[in-house]
Amino acid sequence: MIKKILILLILLNISLVQGQTTKFKVVLDAGHGGKDYGAVYHGNIEKNIALQTVLKVGAILEKDPQIDVIYTRKSDVFIELQQRANIANKSKGSIFVSMHCNANKNQSASGNETYVMGITRNTSNLEVAKMENEVVTLESDYKIKYDGFDPNSPESVIGISILQEEHLDQSIELAGRVQQFFTKKTSNKNRGVKQAGFLVLRQITMPRVLIEMGFVSNKAEGAFLNSEQGQEKLAEAIAGSILDYKNEFFNPTKVPAIKEKEVDKTPKVEEKVTQKEQPKKEEIAKDNGIIFKVQISASSKKIATTSSNFKGLKNISIEQSGKLYKYFYGSEKSYEESKKRVDEAKQKGYTSAFVVAYKDGIKISISDAIK
Repeated sequence: MIKKILILLILLNISLVQGQTTKFKVVLDAGHGGKDYGAVYHGNIEKNIALQTVLKVGAILEKDPQIDVIYTRKSDVFIELQQRANIANKSKGSIFVSMHCNANKNQSASGNETYVMGITRNTSNLEVAKMENEVVTLESDYKIKYDGFDPNSPESVIGISILQEEHLDQSIELAGRVQQFFTKKTSNKNRGVKQAGFLVLRQITMPRVLIEMGFVSNKAEGAFLNSEQGQEKLAEAIAGSILDYKNEFFNPTKVPAIKEKEVDKTPKVEEKVTQKEQPKKEEIAKDNGIIFKVQISASSKKIATTSSNFKGLKNISIEQSGKLYKYFYGSEKSYEESKKRVDEAKQKGYTSAFVVAYKDGIKISISDAIK
């Protein structure tokens, strides 16, 4: 009897282990809340629109068994900016998405835009950051908590340091998808991907974006944002962009196996080659001009690619993209080998390491590369 129970327990344990999978954790942040109303125009209240849309995005994402959704708030409560970061970091989220509505004294201004953490001197970007950062004044001792930050000072906004720069490139990838899906799902103006110093993004240790879904100050667009139909379209766009990002970087399509018939196409005259000299299936698959690298960080600073600068990792390469320098570990012709390099990088502390693919020196999507 005891032996049967032990066998059952062993089988149950095996079943549980096999069923366990690492999930893609999405932290959804509804901007403002409680005593912080955000922008209010024409009866449209930012805190309500943000929360209602966040809940709709979460409902879509929760249908995917590979996704866990974490909310910074699910009701009309005031959450300090530091606490939002604490919730995100404690959950060890894969990405952080903060949702807001824009406003402008020029009430004809319209359209959506997505921000990544960065330092900018662009006047309009500074104004958006200043407006969203003003919530900090509702917190007690905010100057102590945020190192003397003054939301009314452009110097304070510019002076916000970029933490965890290795997440910047992935943040840009996510932000670009958000804007693409907005264009697919709505007819609203696409104002593009931008950088600014947002306090809510400052201390979050994962790819993170802040979405301005539209202008509540624009009467027509505000009505769209405040409507059930408008929020559903926005939620579909944002959820779609998150799923697209997840499929690209978190769980790309498995490498298709090479069929035996494809290998058998070798001309008969070459059958005399010894077994030792015959190319392996994997080597045949590699001959396609595709290279896989592991991006381990991105920075505004250029760093020498010596192993001592990258926690002992060797075979480091660098690529410049605008003012950003991207650093890569390894260069593999096999996707499976590149995943091993990812594990090695993460063991060294590069927890946000991910695979990128190139075809004849041009960057392509992972899903296209492994087909």
